[in-house]
Amino acid sequence: MFYKMKIDKEFCPVRDIISHLGDKWSILIIVMLSQSTSMRFSELQREIPDISQKMLTQTLRKLEGMSLIERAIYPEVPPHVEYNLSPLGQSFVHTLTPIIEWAKSNKQQILKSN
Repeated sequence: MFYKMKIDKEFCPVRDIISHLGDKWSILIIVMLSQSTSMRFSELQREIPDISQKMLTQTLRKLEGMSLIERAIYPEVPPHVEYNLSPLGQSFVHTLTPIIEWAKSNKQQILKSN
């Protein structure tokens, strides 16, 4: 069922969320974290080889600030840091899953159209 919604230019929750998560890396990092209970920075960097260290750091901080991921720091030398999805992030993945499946099914057709 399609929901008809009035677009309020001053306040639109869809636009606000997409503006925060519509960058090149956020959704990819969320998907990576959804496939594991937790991941270290180096594991994320290995799984997403074309992301720079700076961009990974910035995106992780942004997602943590949005309460979509959690960071656990273990007092070791050097410090051991792990990232995992927060409950809010997990709920987002459940919403995102049908979009991911749609993208997989239609990727070739869409790329052919360009």
